[in-house]
Amino acid sequence: MDWTRQIDAYCERLDAGYWAEPVNAVTNAAFLVAAFVMWRRVRGAGLPLAMALVWVLAAIGVGSYLFHTHAQAWSALADVVPILLFILIYIYAANRHYWGLSRLWSGLGVAAFFPYAAATVPLFQMVPGLGSSAGYAPVPVLILAYGWALRRRAPETARGLTLGAGVLVLSLGFRTADMALCPAVPVGTHFMWHVLNAVMLGWMIEVYRRHMLAGHRGPR
Repeated sequence: MDWTRQIDAYCERLDAGYWAEPVNAVTNAAFLVAAFVMWRRVRGAGLPLAMALVWVLAAIGVGSYLFHTHAQAWSALADVVPILLFILIYIYAANRHYWGLSRLWSGLGVAAFFPYAAATVPLFQMVPGLGSSAGYAPVPVLILAYGWALRRRAPETARGLTLGAGVLVLSLGFRTADMALCPAVPVGTHFMWHVLNAVMLGWMIEVYRRHMLAGHRGPR
């Protein structure tokens, strides 16, 4: 594989230059701001999984910045790996502390994400106009499923998850519309994917933090 292969996938990018996507690049600071805010809220609370999510949130910002400046195959990997890691850690935390599962079953729940994604992504790829956003579409569905299932066991957490899924759907809308709206919005709309995703991911950590501090810590 050619790791230096150039990738031109967004409205804002018109050439292969480092600053060809200035808005898409700079708005990744939103992830760092969200990570800093949540670091201040999580530190000292004795929540190692929440702190791990905070650091991965910061890594998402760095990885996405590298992708929107270098725009090569290696930086695309730096972009998607932290996002996947955040999803997997959050699933483990949800299984472990929202549902009180053992470490084994929580880990098996994490492993189940891969066949779930393999089965659902092709279905979303059939949706006209969804494009590459189909790869992310199973995530809000999964969050909504957790929220619905938790509606009686932990109603506040369920509402928080539902809100997070709603913000993610909105951010996916901006991501999907980027190229379609390019003639009318030359800068594109992908940057709103960054801003809203930063808010959403920070909020998901906050939902977990509130759940834990409310006394629903479950097994250690």
